[in-house]
Amino acid sequence: MHPISFAKSQPDHPAIIMAGSGETVTYRQLDEAANRMAHWLRAQGLKAGDAFALLMENNARYHEVIWASQRSGTFLVPISTHLTASEITYILDDSDSKLLVTTPKFDHIVADFPAAAAALPRLVYGMGAEEALAAMPVTPIDDQAVGQNMLYSSGTTGRPKGILPAPPADPEVEAATPLMGLATMGFQIKGDGSSVYLSPAPMYHAAPLGWSTTIHRLGGTVVVMEKFDPEGALAAIEKYGVTDSQWVPTHFVRMLKLPEEVRAKYDISTHQHAIHAAAPCPADIKEAMIKWWGPVIFEYYAGSEGNGMTMISSPDWLTHRGSVGRAILGTIHICDDEGNELPTGQDGGVFFESPYPFKYHKDAEKTKEATHPKGWTTLGDIGRLDEEGFLYLTDRRSNMIISGGVNIYPQEVENLLVSHDKVMDAAVIGAPCPEMGERVVAVVQPVSMDDAGEALEAELTAYLSGELARLKIPRLFDFRAELPREANGKLYKRKLKDEYAQAAAKEQ
Repeated sequence: MHPISFAKSQPDHPAIIMAGSGETVTYRQLDEAANRMAHWLRAQGLKAGDAFALLMENNARYHEVIWASQRSGTFLVPISTHLTASEITYILDDSDSKLLVTTPKFDHIVADFPAAAAALPRLVYGMGAEEALAAMPVTPIDDQAVGQNMLYSSGTTGRPKGILPAPPADPEVEAATPLMGLATMGFQIKGDGSSVYLSPAPMYHAAPLGWSTTIHRLGGTVVVMEKFDPEGALAAIEKYGVTDSQWVPTHFVRMLKLPEEVRAKYDISTHQHAIHAAAPCPADIKEAMIKWWGPVIFEYYAGSEGNGMTMISSPDWLTHRGSVGRAILGTIHICDDEGNELPTGQDGGVFFESPYPFKYHKDAEKTKEATHPKGWTTLGDIGRLDEEGFLYLTDRRSNMIISGGVNIYPQEVENLLVSHDKVMDAAVIGAPCPEMGERVVAVVQPVSMDDAGEALEAELTAYLSGELARLKIPRLFDFRAELPREANGKLYKRKLKDEYAQAAAKEQ
């Protein structure tokens, strides 16, 4: 199954619907546009194995570019729309991208490119792309080949790194992918073309890319939100009869903060599977979502590296509160810092033994750091397994705070903070402290900045004191209107840590 085959069997079936505008692309139109783009790539000299970058907001053209890459054997490098000119040019250079596909929305960023990046060929939708592509044939290129995505890490602890996935197991363009089997067997998504899938997140992330293209491989319809809005998401489920969806915990938090009358306003009875991942979900938030939406929520743990996956259904989560599930791709090993496997129930590094190895592009050292002597690989998370094989994540190793010689995992504190009625978002970090090494700092986004101040600090301290040991309680609360969080739910903690480190250095 593949969009190529569906363009023949169901040419007028919607492949893409833009949630806000209602713009629709059928499977025939998607196939023809992808073929045109593939011909254009070949005309620019791109061959199988070459890379090109895509800097674009969510729109109906995004999947056309994806599927052009998938049938031309190229590496597609999706770039976050929140990056600066410097960050983008680093990725363009590091990925060896031969051209950039974009829109006029990013003209102001492109204008700041240094000479080398500015000289890179560009295809700009809204400024000549349509005319250039219209001149290309709608028939397939002669040398079709399976393309792949080269995603860049979020850069939460330094420069982002390109993730080189394992080569495709089957070189045929229309071959099935592992995620197709996982979607239908593990997550129970229908493979008969009846799925209507809502994608509320930016398309440049691994999960929206992976799940939406999998829905296309199953013949379903992908409803793309131009930009996430909590009430707009509920409206889209009702309007388009959404059956399946994929979220991050911040989406859940924002929807739960809606007034009860707004939440009850929309008919979401068509919704059968709500999948979430990308960042830890506070247990209270997840429990509230299951109570609201019913047992339709599935969680998984995986990464852009594609080296393994766990999954847990709502019923299993309710009896294994806080777990991210059992492995459905690969075998999990929990290891200490020396690589020795740890007994059940003990925290350690989470490794996947998997048939899908990966490498970090141009970074052999980082690849080595992520690889166990036995060839297993890790995403850098710490966790434990219970007797039934359910995985519980503690935190990321890079986020650990060491205060007075004691290890403190911020995730536990953050989960409690975002469960408070007056908190929209929270990041807990370790800031330099001459006495303790690091002190615990909570950077908090209140629901209303009118609440920010000493009274809310006292309220949150009292709230945490009933749940946490004294050494885990933040010594400082920093209230801000917004946190540096990526649209995939991941916090740019590096930016906050750097800010506090620089402030501490100035005080010395």
